[in-house]
Amino acid sequence: MADDFDLQDHLQALQDTDAFLLRNEHDIRTMDAGEVVGLVEGAVEAVAESSDAISDREIFDVYCSLLKYADSLQGPIMSKLLDSISSGLAAQVESTLHDVDHEDQQTYLTHKMPLEMYAFLLQWFVSAAEKVKATDNEEEAPAPAPTRARRGKGGKAGTSRVAAKQKNSTAWTWVNQIPGTLGLISKTLRIKTQRIWTTTAERDTFVSCITRPAYHITESEAYMKDQTIRLGVYKVICLAVKHHGHGLAAQISIMQSLQYYEHLSEPMADCLTVLAKEFDHAQLGDEILREIAAKNFSGQDTKGPRAFSRFLIRFAELTPRAVLKQISLLLAHLDSESYPMRMAMVEIIGCLIRELASSEDLSTDANQAQKQIHGLYDLLLDRTLDLSSYVRTKVFAVLAKLCDLPVKFPKQRLAITRAAVGALEDKASGVRKNAIALLVKLILTHPYGLMHGGLLGLQEWGGRYKEVCEELQKVEGGMGNAVEREGTVETEGDKKDEEDEREEEEDEEEESSKKKQRRRSAANEDSMDVDEEEIEDSDDDSDASMVEGDEQGGEGSSASKKKSKPKGKKPRKSELDMTALTNEQAALAALESSQILHLRLRKKYYAEALNFIRHLEGAMEILGRLLGSTNKLEVLEVIEFFRVAHEYQLDGAEEGIKNMLHLIWSKDNSSTSEDGKEVKGVRARLLECYRSLYFDPLPDMEPKQQVNRIAKNMIELTYGATLAELTSLEEMMRTMMGDDQIHSDVIAKLWQVYSSDRPLPKQQRRGAIIILGMLALARRSVVTDHVDTMLRVGLGNFGKTDLTLARYTCVALQRLNGSAKKIKGSLLDKTLRMPMDHPVFRKLQEAIEYPCRSKDWFGLAEQAINTIYALGEHPDVLCNELIKNLTRRAFGVPKKGVTPNQADPDAMDEDLPNESTAEGASQEDKDMGDVFVLSQLLFVVGHVAIKHIVYLELVEREWKRQKDEKQAAEKLAAGHSSPARSAKGGEELDQVAGNAEDEIGDRIAAVRETELLYGPQSLLALYGPMIVHICGSPHKFKNPTLRAAATLAFSKFLCVSSQFCDQHHRLLFKILETSKDPNIRSNIVIALGDVAVCFSTVIDENTNELYKGLADEDLVVKKNTLMVLTHLILNGMIKVKGQLGEMAKCLEDPEQRIADLARLFFTELSTKENAIYNNLPDVISHLSIGEHAVDEEVFQSTMRYIFSFIEKEKQAENIVEKLCQRFRLSEEPRQWRDIAFCLSLLPFKSERSVKKLIEGLQFYRDKLHEETVFAYFSEILSKARSNKSANKPDSELDEFEKILEEHRRQGEEDHLLERRAEKKKAAAKKRATRRSE
Repeated sequence: MADDFDLQDHLQALQDTDAFLLRNEHDIRTMDAGEVVGLVEGAVEAVAESSDAISDREIFDVYCSLLKYADSLQGPIMSKLLDSISSGLAAQVESTLHDVDHEDQQTYLTHKMPLEMYAFLLQWFVSAAEKVKATDNEEEAPAPAPTRARRGKGGKAGTSRVAAKQKNSTAWTWVNQIPGTLGLISKTLRIKTQRIWTTTAERDTFVSCITRPAYHITESEAYMKDQTIRLGVYKVICLAVKHHGHGLAAQISIMQSLQYYEHLSEPMADCLTVLAKEFDHAQLGDEILREIAAKNFSGQDTKGPRAFSRFLIRFAELTPRAVLKQISLLLAHLDSESYPMRMAMVEIIGCLIRELASSEDLSTDANQAQKQIHGLYDLLLDRTLDLSSYVRTKVFAVLAKLCDLPVKFPKQRLAITRAAVGALEDKASGVRKNAIALLVKLILTHPYGLMHGGLLGLQEWGGRYKEVCEELQKVEGGMGNAVEREGTVETEGDKKDEEDEREEEEDEEEESSKKKQRRRSAANEDSMDVDEEEIEDSDDDSDASMVEGDEQGGEGSSASKKKSKPKGKKPRKSELDMTALTNEQAALAALESSQILHLRLRKKYYAEALNFIRHLEGAMEILGRLLGSTNKLEVLEVIEFFRVAHEYQLDGAEEGIKNMLHLIWSKDNSSTSEDGKEVKGVRARLLECYRSLYFDPLPDMEPKQQVNRIAKNMIELTYGATLAELTSLEEMMRTMMGDDQIHSDVIAKLWQVYSSDRPLPKQQRRGAIIILGMLALARRSVVTDHVDTMLRVGLGNFGKTDLTLARYTCVALQRLNGSAKKIKGSLLDKTLRMPMDHPVFRKLQEAIEYPCRSKDWFGLAEQAINTIYALGEHPDVLCNELIKNLTRRAFGVPKKGVTPNQADPDAMDEDLPNESTAEGASQEDKDMGDVFVLSQLLFVVGHVAIKHIVYLELVEREWKRQKDEKQAAEKLAAGHSSPARSAKGGEELDQVAGNAEDEIGDRIAAVRETELLYGPQSLLALYGPMIVHICGSPHKFKNPTLRAAATLAFSKFLCVSSQFCDQHHRLLFKILETSKDPNIRSNIVIALGDVAVCFSTVIDENTNELYKGLADEDLVVKKNTLMVLTHLILNGMIKVKGQLGEMAKCLEDPEQRIADLARLFFTELSTKENAIYNNLPDVISHLSIGEHAVDEEVFQSTMRYIFSFIEKEKQAENIVEKLCQRFRLSEEPRQWRDIAFCLSLLPFKSERSVKKLIEGLQFYRDKLHEETVFAYFSEILSKARSNKSANKPDSELDEFEKILEEHRRQGEEDHLLERRAEKKKAAAKKRATRRSE
């Protein structure tokens, strides 16, 4: 017998298995398979016959030998071993349990050593089991079958289960045996260990030995994913802690598990929860919380804090009350250096608020719970200013979850709203995204829907607040004299409060937006505390009274009943004059008192709602800007916010929905996965949002009404829309139509609205044709069947009275030839052309020639000419006739008394009769013309000229296509006749084809160059001199309409012929310089862009003139100039010659749109090879010195942005050299500071950069006495040190620093000496002047 077995010693020795000494050791590695099987079977048989056989040292040593060399064993042998150990232990446990209950002490103490030996073997087996893999040789598996059957006879129930599993499994795996093993350990822990192991040390050794396998199993993440294994582990640990004094050891083990195994965070929290709830033992959880609270986590450590934070969060979710008891200690982690711990604390506080708010204790101990909740909310709101963006993000995520609580906390909700609105300007996109999501949640769960539904219109709530204030004043004023006299103090105070509130609200409306928000917060905080004297504890009770669903009238009947008791005590002062009041009067006074209380509560309710709405309205502008964010998830949240805000009828949501439309151009339409969730693309989400708002059918509505509603919504989208919004709407409609999302009934309804004979509002009919034109982009059939309708309505009587309707009808007609985009290099033309006798052209001509003086005519004429050129086979024929007719009207004898549309409110400015324009020098009556008609003529002439260029390109393409087809046919014919000759002939044909193509191109170019504006038969040639004369004689032709039309026509003529452009382009630049009309200047800037595309050399010589537009006072001119220059520079149409500094100035423009466009330009320019690097010296010179110089502060912010694009190290080195040489030529301290600042912006990552800086010392050493210059060089030194490789010595940099200091000191001395000399010189001069006097 192994009387000398000491469990502690064996466990100690087991830490190094290779050195573990056995008396009867069997070296398994040197034995063959048969010997090993024989050895195993002998030991197994002995234990099967009697579980006490393990006490035999030889048998015990067999098991130990096998486990020592477990890595040499096959799976089936390990299976036998486990079965044997398990069955032996199970038998020993059964007999121990029986003997402890029925036998004396001496009998049951005999079980102590076998139990320890089995526990030791089981622990060793579990640690060794990982080393053994399933057997590779399947033939060996059947061999031990008989022994397995024999072993089954002596085994217990647990063993037979293991054996059954073993039979089902083709190969042995440890994972299948784990649940049975853990069950056996749990069974072992049913023994009353304190009766067998009388000393604590021995007992603890045994318990830790038997539980050690469970802890070992937890170390594997794969095992802990299995629920059966996980629950088995929990049971073992819980039994050991509850019944065997394992608490302290478990605490140490759990803390170590959290420290070293990240996957155990949640399981350990689950285990402690099971221990507390099922085993009624919460002390271990409390101890662990206290230990964690006392720990310090470093900001650099990431693994530890993450594991502990996940544990705390899980534990707080499962047992919030246990965490609440220790929260005062845990709160120390809110100031932890490690942000994961701060994030965990934020989430824990959220769990605690949820627990406190939803628990039943709220009714019994309301005040205490309320105080706790308010304190926790304050802690959360403080964390919205945390240094880490991750913590701030988590705070808003937690607050969003808390919005779903059934109990609403109005004061806290308002504070949360304020914090969320403030966070919209946070630098981190994640924080902004969660803040927006929180605002959405606040709207969806707001508590102000109990009395008037859930809508949040500011005007409606303002009206209700005003009504209740007036009602309250009336009731208070109408109270009985006695009551009034005694309540004077109270009511006066109340009235004063009300007046203050009203005054504050009026002030808020008048103040600017920033002051408005500041005052609102103050005013509304006051308004929330209204009537504190009268309504004691109302703050606390009002939170509870906001529970949704129970109280139909908000602070209605139940609230007033609740509060009427303390209020009823107030009039006790009236006892002084009780005899003067009858019982009826007393009852009336009590009733009025209750009514006043009810009104005051309503007033407070409305004040809070108004406060909430105002905060949301104040955030609309910022949210609108965030639609342009580069972060996709953030944009998706903003889209959702505006959708929800629109449904709740917030005033500012409409504008947001409109701005959102521009997101249709987003390229990102692919769904991406984040955190395992599918996220829609911005474009897809936008379409979904618009569908839900405007196109999805409503439930419980007739199909006809549904169609009417959708058509009405579509039409209303066009109301008041800008050109940009219409363009984006067009793309959306095209997309939806392409995806078959617009029902044919809706299209039919739109046509019905458009063609209705009833007197509909103008914008409704316009909207219908605008939408139809958009839908026709995707599907031509939308308009092909309704051409007659469009001619009858849009170009008929309705069109004559509404020129905008006629214009959009022309746009819809253009869709008849489809929207197939031309493929570059392709000669195919899929457009549809109509004969010139088609009724469309007659109607279009009538529309243009119809006498009219409205400014809308120009838009109509433009689109009508576009339609003629888009659909006509020979548009030049019709336009020829059109121009002649307009010329006759302009220069024919005007009929007296005929002035159509004389009183048209849209009529354009006209000259007085004595200022009528003349076509030439002649001043006779016959040469006098109507100024507006002349403007119309010039507009048409100009637009026909520009459209004819495009038409000529189509003609050229058609000629080439015809040639191409002809040559293809010839090639085919040649190939059939003789294959030998076809190869040679093919090459000749290719040459001929190339020559023919060039010939066609040259012919068309000659027509454009010499015939259109100079040909003897050209109609347009007649108008060139006239337009030049009108544009060049502003003193004669002063009418603004005429000048605008003439300038526009002149600009278009310049694009036609290079000869005309060479002769007259200077006049255009002169008009740009001298014109006072911003519209004319804006048009010229855009036209110059087109001229640059046509004839780049002309603009190249005059680019300075174009850049002047960037300094224009008018915002539109400046924006257009910037956009035109961006287009020309980025597409390489003009060369940058030092004027990039003017573009750089726009980076700091006060107008945000200009600054954003400039940033976009430089971002795109940086993608061009060395473009910014090559122009950087010019930009610095331009902004630093001379007439174009900017303030130092503006210079620095501009340079900081531009230098961010200098990324190549070689470029940085060259810039260092160039900037150092600049010091030599600079004389002004301002220039020194600017150059030094630019040097400090460079990264100095390489040694060569530093070397070049040191080499340039001679150029800047005499400037170092300037304090700012020296500061910048010090900054460069520290940057160079931080980038220096660790193995390089600092000696060179230290020496350079000393030289800098020395030159600085020397420079200061020289500077002082110079100043003294100047003073002496001045003093001598002064003395000399005195003497001369």
